[in-house]
Amino acid sequence: MQAKSSLALFFARRYNWNAMNSVLVALLGLSLFAAGYLFYAAFIERNVWKVDLSKKTPAVLKGDGLDYVPAKHWTMLFGHHFASIAGAGPIIGPVIACALFGWGPALLWIVVGSIFIGGVHDFSALMLSLRHHGATVGHVAESVLSRRSRIVFSLFLWLALILVVAVFAAVTAQTMVAEPRIVIPSFGLILTAIFFGLMVYRWQVDQWQATLVALLILGYFIYLGLQIPVVLPFANALTIWMVILLGYAFIASIIPVNILLQPRDYLSAFILFFGLVLGYAGIFVTLPRMQTPVLVGYQSSQGPLWPMMFVIIACGAISGFHSLISSGTTSKQLPHKPAAKRVTFGGMILEGVLSLLAIIAVCAGLQWHGGTPGLVYPELMKESGWIVTFGKGFGQLVAPLVGATVGSLIAMFTLNAFVLTTLDSATRITRYITEEMFGDALGMKFMKNKYLSTSLVILLALWLALGSWTRIWPVFGASNQLIAALVLILASVYLFQKRQPAVYTFIPAVFMTVTSIGALIYQMVGFFQNNNYLLFTISAVLLVLAGDMLVEALRVIKKRGYA
Repeated sequence: MQAKSSLALFFARRYNWNAMNSVLVALLGLSLFAAGYLFYAAFIERNVWKVDLSKKTPAVLKGDGLDYVPAKHWTMLFGHHFASIAGAGPIIGPVIACALFGWGPALLWIVVGSIFIGGVHDFSALMLSLRHHGATVGHVAESVLSRRSRIVFSLFLWLALILVVAVFAAVTAQTMVAEPRIVIPSFGLILTAIFFGLMVYRWQVDQWQATLVALLILGYFIYLGLQIPVVLPFANALTIWMVILLGYAFIASIIPVNILLQPRDYLSAFILFFGLVLGYAGIFVTLPRMQTPVLVGYQSSQGPLWPMMFVIIACGAISGFHSLISSGTTSKQLPHKPAAKRVTFGGMILEGVLSLLAIIAVCAGLQWHGGTPGLVYPELMKESGWIVTFGKGFGQLVAPLVGATVGSLIAMFTLNAFVLTTLDSATRITRYITEEMFGDALGMKFMKNKYLSTSLVILLALWLALGSWTRIWPVFGASNQLIAALVLILASVYLFQKRQPAVYTFIPAVFMTVTSIGALIYQMVGFFQNNNYLLFTISAVLLVLAGDMLVEALRVIKKRGYA
């Protein structure tokens, strides 16, 4: 291993990759992303899933005004889907991974993973849901595999989603404590979204006119935030923000999607588009060189490059949570089939673009050692955490355009807006799974009450979040990737059954299964050695449930003669 590491470092120095201009990195990544969407996404749609673009979607056939609501335009649904899947994952993962392993492995995995694994996963999850009347992937498991698999997979998803809600409630609360100027814009976005939803759906205002009005209002809230930072005068401010945010998530997850979720996510997408354009414009104006080594090493404080980097980066390349958005909310709002590829595969590619920007922000915007105090990447990570680190790096990229201070604020507001969307989308989907699993599959009819089922989710997430939430993140990463592996296995079995080419989902499924299980086992050893029996137990339960799903999938394939 030492010889390999020395050889890689030799080539890095010989060809000066460590000092490569970030413009070349950006152009290479963006070109590959564009080619992946134009050619590979079209191939998967046409030749693997053989989508009939003329068929009506569940949103149209089962419209109920609460969960099944066709989006007014596919761009509104793209906004919801992208805002929900983006969250903190495609930023926090690359920021941590580059500090541990270098930007080279992270960049390679993000580009290859997004195109050949993540995009396929997201699109396949949507297709599974559309062909099962808009059901979540947990419910789909019953018809593809067995009733037992549905219960086991739903329980796995339910446990993993509780972790998601807990993590993102804590992350959002932490950003509000770290940067009080984003509080008013964050909650102002919620009010603006409700007003926008009323304009479009109730008052029939033209979508683009309503968008302009809403963005102007949002701009005013951003100005107010700059003038009036909101600092809670309590020692336990972080806990108070967690309670407030989970209370918001409770309300947001039980009201009709077109009142808040859909319009809020649509407007949030504009915030991120602005952040992306500003960030990449900053790269082409400042022309910074990569400061972080292309390869730091194969070993880190979090474990070896494989499998740990692949679960640390998580949403930047593939995320099981995406399948829950695709099958949980997106499938219930898709207005027509031609939009499916744009929303899911396109959303994953754009998330890869965001992760690429995060890499350049911290690896080119900050120094690796020495240099300006407060702008050294490893020191910032140690002293201030990944949120401030990303904000500082982004601020340096866009400093000639808007100034470093304003740039950092824009980065943190963008991040917070997307974490909020992930928070309430995750809560809503966990409610769906709670009702499906406990209410339908297990016959506990009282759990079909949306107030009761959502309360259970919120209370469990609060209990976990009030602990040391940073200790939850590693389990979230591994369990999240394991969900993706199981969904790819589910898609592969379905395609086997339909006599359609399954190799394009099966190979990614095998890789993600081996990687995720390897990471989970590695972490379990650490949890046990450090007497962290709660996370050890959660990891063990997730591993057993995943193992049961794998055995059932193999049994079905063998029984039906597909292997």
